[in-house]
Amino acid sequence: MEIRIGRVAQLMRYPVKSMAGIAIQASYIGWNGLLGDRRFAFRRMNASGGFPWLTAGKLAQLIQYKPCSFDETGKEPLPTQVLTPEGRRLDVFSEELREEVASLFGDELEMMQLKQGIFDDSAISVITIATVSRICEDSEVALDARRFRPNIVLESDNPLPFVEDGWVGGKLVFGDGPAVQLTKRDVRCMMINLDPDTAEQNPKIMKSVVKLNDNNAGAYGTVIQAGPIQVGDTVKLIKPET
Repeated sequence: MEIRIGRVAQLMRYPVKSMAGIAIQASYIGWNGLLGDRRFAFRRMNASGGFPWLTAGKLAQLIQYKPCSFDETGKEPLPTQVLTPEGRRLDVFSEELREEVASLFGDELEMMQLKQGIFDDSAISVITIATVSRICEDSEVALDARRFRPNIVLESDNPLPFVEDGWVGGKLVFGDGPAVQLTKRDVRCMMINLDPDTAEQNPKIMKSVVKLNDNNAGAYGTVIQAGPIQVGDTVKLIKPET
């Protein structure tokens, strides 16, 4: 069964893992997600577990660093510099950037680039404006989808929050192009507590998500058909036959 469920309201990519996101009007969804998404990350040199990447969960100030000066001459747009919270522009692979972030973190780091992306779970994350609005209203903070670090924000035809839960197992088709199989609900961590501009923590946000929807907000998906996507695209849901 195929039904229209809404439209693409916002698109976001995060060139450097856990740094500030970049709002875009159009992109291309490839087999490794949006072009240019999470292609760089700081590796924790002394990490002993299976997840070596530095995230804002370990260094909140990381979300205040913003990738910039994009090189768009290759197959995908990639940042050549990072804008620091103090306004300095440092090369992505510069020793100055590495030393500054390592000093804040308190341990050795190495900037790395992975062509297939560096994801916590799946390459695409989706959330609706209604879900973001309900959480922000309950936690008494300004409406801001950036807290949830989605790739795709949808304006759903269904005005109820957390409708994404019911889409899991189905396929989202964007415009006439790409398709994403939704595989699981997005279990949230403390990163949603961080103000995207100041990095200040507000535990009310995660408490609201736990209370309202068992700590889930949005959904993860796997790309099953590549293609272009842009803000305003109609979104259809294809649910499996029962």
